[in-house]
Amino acid sequence: MMSVVGAQPFIKPMQPSPSVSPGIQRRHTLPASEVRPLNTQDAISVFEIEREAFISVSGECPLHLDEVRHFLTLCPELSMGWFEEGRLVAFIIGSLWDQDRLTTEALTLHKPRGSTLHIHVLAVHRTFRQQGKGPILMWRYLQYLRCLPNVRRAVLMCEDFLVPFYRKSGFKVLGRCAITVANLTFTEMFYPISGHAYMRRNSEAIRFPEHPLTLPLTKTDEHVDV
Repeated sequence: MMSVVGAQPFIKPMQPSPSVSPGIQRRHTLPASEVRPLNTQDAISVFEIEREAFISVSGECPLHLDEVRHFLTLCPELSMGWFEEGRLVAFIIGSLWDQDRLTTEALTLHKPRGSTLHIHVLAVHRTFRQQGKGPILMWRYLQYLRCLPNVRRAVLMCEDFLVPFYRKSGFKVLGRCAITVANLTFTEMFYPISGHAYMRRNSEAIRFPEHPLTLPLTKTDEHVDV
């Protein structure tokens, strides 16, 4: 399971680069990146990435477009989008749930008083896959959840072939999920959220930004397993 290194913020502004000629800067700098909460204006981009990622594999989307808009209206602060030069390249959408295990109602409801964070979907644009962006975004999202005083665990449901991927991010298997979609069955997994007192003391340094911040890749990011 991955953990925060020291008390450094996990989202912080990129330091200004030294003044160099435009030609050198183009060759030696990464594209500007940022992580921010999603909003309803991002819904179409979210759905396009999700549709391509899931329909081609299973024929089903975790969230349809109206459901994407639904959760980005009710709880946008529980979403996270990774943008490069203004283009959405990866995202996570979550909502709160108030039971130990997921039921069909968890697919469409947001329970503001719940202590379980239901991760509905994690998806990466096809152009940016196999670059480690999915695990990096999940790591950042789980660290962000530590700042939320009422959240005690994160849960998700996935097809069996994705279980090893989520295990690498620290999730553990709960068992067979009670939810089925068409002829698909799922494994339910969970991640314990701990360290709330420590994270609250440092919330000014690591809270999810109200405004977009530039997100440089760090040495920690580079060593996340893919």
